[in-house]
Amino acid sequence: MRAAVDVMGGDKAPEAILQGCWDAAGLLDPNDRIHLVGDEAIIRPALDKTSLPPELRKLYDIVHATQVVGMDESPVEAIRGKPDSSISVMCKLVAKSDADVAISAGNTGACVAAAQLRMRTLPGVSRPGIAVVFPSFYGPVVICDVGANPEPKPHNMVEYAIMAAAYAHAVCGIENPRVGLISIGEEDAKGNSIVKESRKLLRDEPLVNFVGNVEGKDLFKGAVDVAVCDGFVGNIVLKCTEGLTEGMFQTIVAELQEFAPELLPQFAPVMKKIYAKHDWQEYGGAPLLGVGGYCLICHGRSEARAIKNAIRVGKQLADSGINEKIVERIARSIPADE
Repeated sequence: MRAAVDVMGGDKAPEAILQGCWDAAGLLDPNDRIHLVGDEAIIRPALDKTSLPPELRKLYDIVHATQVVGMDESPVEAIRGKPDSSISVMCKLVAKSDADVAISAGNTGACVAAAQLRMRTLPGVSRPGIAVVFPSFYGPVVICDVGANPEPKPHNMVEYAIMAAAYAHAVCGIENPRVGLISIGEEDAKGNSIVKESRKLLRDEPLVNFVGNVEGKDLFKGAVDVAVCDGFVGNIVLKCTEGLTEGMFQTIVAELQEFAPELLPQFAPVMKKIYAKHDWQEYGGAPLLGVGGYCLICHGRSEARAIKNAIRVGKQLADSGINEKIVERIARSIPADE
């Protein structure tokens, strides 16, 4: 696996990104490579100061990029106006087959735009989608899209279903994943025009094990293995879940400290184990499904731990052959009437 890591992207870049790369050294095989993409004047001293042994340090190299895309910049304008940005250079490495996976905690919109422009989409895919894996008591749930395309067409939603189901099968080990469409009710008549038309297409697509509409509360009840939605709804679901998880654990700890502090040492190991299952940093990054190569988009607040885990997930993606499975399924699906 050869990973191109955007060192300059993210709220805590470059320090946290570089530390995550160093922390991932133990996950690497002798044939793996980490391309550190960004300002060499910043990266070189950091690489020289690492305590990594020589046999591990040689797995890292620097790819200089002179520009940086800010978190608040317009994605399309930034990619067009900054062709030598770390995000663009990172995606170019994958496009030229010099890297297998691109990893960035930078501007999400710019990552999506650069991946589409440089890496192109897979044959048959019109718009890529970001997929995340939500843990639940009943097993993982893959949600797509969570931010790549806030206003998709109904046929894009079908592509999300096919790609996310292929991902759930290849990466999560779910046989024949059940696919649901996120709506405001289970009934066919519920939802906006995009949801209603998407439901018709999904119902008629034989490659999708479609079980109908699902509500937000169903995502953690084991009702589906894959949930499909537009990027606007998906991003809200993602961020709301992150905030709810953090708030819930803070509340539990605060209540214990106030009413039963003597129980904290007993509860700590269990709380730590449960929190790890719901901690977004443990999952590293979310794959952008549908592009020619692999691209992992990390949270803008990613710390070193998240970057380390993103590299771990990148190795898993590179070995999964998921893109070939997506192309094969898309080719067998009902042609979209655009």
